[in-house]
Amino acid sequence: MAIGTVATRYAKSLLDLAKEQGLTDVLYADMKFLQKTLAANRQLNVVLKNPIVRAEKKNAIVKLVFGSRLNPITMSFLSIIARKNREPIVDAIADEYIAQYDHMKGISHATVITTMTLSDTLRQKFKSMVSQATGNTTIELEEKIDPKLIGGYILRIGDRQIDGSLRSQLNEMRLEFLN
Repeated sequence: MAIGTVATRYAKSLLDLAKEQGLTDVLYADMKFLQKTLAANRQLNVVLKNPIVRAEKKNAIVKLVFGSRLNPITMSFLSIIARKNREPIVDAIADEYIAQYDHMKGISHATVITTMTLSDTLRQKFKSMVSQATGNTTIELEEKIDPKLIGGYILRIGDRQIDGSLRSQLNEMRLEFLN
């Protein structure tokens, strides 16, 4: 079975359990912490993905690293993952849980790339653009600065991209002149 499918099933099970227990926000914070820790610590990620390391050893490492920082339900869930030899996809499960939680809460994520820091007015305009495109009212906007754009912006919403940069417009004009 594909990693995405398995991760989706585990994440859905965890989200269903969190709903029953009234802990969706707590487990969301745990998954964000787990995701951040695995992204920042390459060695931990390599150990969890290594098929040579025994499941008991991986479980002991997970308990040592996360035991005091995560909710007991999250720790039990990680223990189940270890027993099922699914430690290599724990990062995918965390990503999928976060995506399902965001979908459940109506949260959209977008990235805007500009040449300068956004003013509050521009930030609100981008948020309203994302809101219109997705239909969600809660928008988390990640801002990046890229001086190579010359001017304008690039807005990414999921797998869609709106390119309003001067660099893009200049490239289009160059192609028109060449044709």
